[in-house]
Amino acid sequence: MSNRKKITADKYKEAKKMKAFAILRDCPSSPRKMRLVADMIRGREVNNALDILKYSTKEASRKVEKLVLSAINNWQQKNEGKRIEDNQLFVKEIFVDEGRMMKRIQPAPQGRAHRIRKRSNHVTVVVDTINVEA
Repeated sequence: MSNRKKITADKYKEAKKMKAFAILRDCPSSPRKMRLVADMIRGREVNNALDILKYSTKEASRKVEKLVLSAINNWQQKNEGKRIEDNQLFVKEIFVDEGRMMKRIQPAPQGRAHRIRKRSNHVTVVVDTINVEA
């Protein structure tokens, strides 16, 4: 690896150490359905986001709720001695990427077959503190 790439990689690693995030991989629901839930909590304060997810009727909200709790716990591990209540955590980033797609066959009339695509997704949540500069 060249020196320039090594320096860039080291900067990326250092920036990643400071982030508090959680990743859910290969969740067996379509990315489109998961993005509806992700859009509900993007940019919200953490307690508000958890309330929204708890009372949402969507099935994907249960998985995102656990993921947000995991991201909060990761933030606590990286910031020992700090309290969540004092720092006003919020959902800085949440995004849903497409995962693997399993392809299945559904028998159809007259000897034909229709393809069924069972989609999955990857969800990433990043939490951070609200910086109030006064």
